Amino acid sequence: MTALICGSMAYDTVMVFEGKFRDHILADRLHVLNVSFLVPSMRRNFGGCAGNIAYNLKLLGGDGLIMATVGHDFAPYSDWLERSRLPLTHVRIVPDQFTAQAYITTDLENNQITAFHPGAMNYSHLNRVTDSTGVKLGIVSPDGRQGMLEHAEQFAAAGVPFVFDPGQGLPMFGQLELRQFIERASWVAVNDYEASLLSERSGWSLEAIATQVRALIVTRGADGSWIFADGQRREIPVATATRVADPTGCGDAYRAGLLFGLARGFDWHTTGRVAALLAAIKIEQHGTQQHRCSPDEFHDRFKAAFGYSL
Repeated sequence: MTALICGSMAYDTVMVFEGKFRDHILADRLHVLNVSFLVPSMRRNFGGCAGNIAYNLKLLGGDGLIMATVGHDFAPYSDWLERSRLPLTHVRIVPDQFTAQAYITTDLENNQITAFHPGAMNYSHLNRVTDSTGVKLGIVSPDGRQGMLEHAEQFAAAGVPFVFDPGQGLPMFGQLELRQFIERASWVAVNDYEASLLSERSGWSLEAIATQVRALIVTRGADGSWIFADGQRREIPVATATRVADPTGCGDAYRAGLLFGLARGFDWHTTGRVAALLAAIKIEQHGTQQHRCSPDEFHDRFKAAFGYSL
């Protein structure tokens, strides 16, 4: 079953400041803030929610189509996607824009200062769900505001079940818009912070949201995840990682696991565990698309982690 993955494509430039921000940012001088940080370590990653989700779904042997808008500087990322055997059918280049870019500086206490340029992402509404064929499943992940609104509406109009994954885009929407997203979606996936914000902004409790969709999925970091479905709250444990290298992109890996389980018709008990294991595999490597795992290796790790086979 092919999943249409609507969301951002971005370059992530990650820098490490070998000190502590709090030693250089003085609380009583914030009104005249002017600081500079030496960052000896820097790496540039291919990222964005749509790219990350599609990459992880491919690792599992799933079938995903990226729908996104990118800029004139997309060539290196395009080459990477082709090498990863991810189709570019619905990746639209906006010639006078840059691909979305995140510049992230992290200090030794894992505090982060991030600047984000949306660039071509703001034109995501130029793509339409109906441009794709043979799609039976979808996801609306963080993207341009208008694109997220229109893609959710288009999925619903086409009768294609989809996951609403607002992520960091959640603050862009008001109560009415969030309620419309929930009413149109088949599933909603958020982390624990986003769950609180979604409840506050929509005016609906998590229990109320869960009654309007097939499932509400709430990831909780090291505490595992909750899946609210069929009037029950299922507790999904974390999968043990061999090391914790970089949590960036774990949420996208988890969502790829959800799509894989939904496409395969797994029950929630198994779908949640597939998602948790894929997130654990991602956290073991730096970057959001640098981890590797063949479907056979994944099946072996799944049995070792949870005591039964997929």
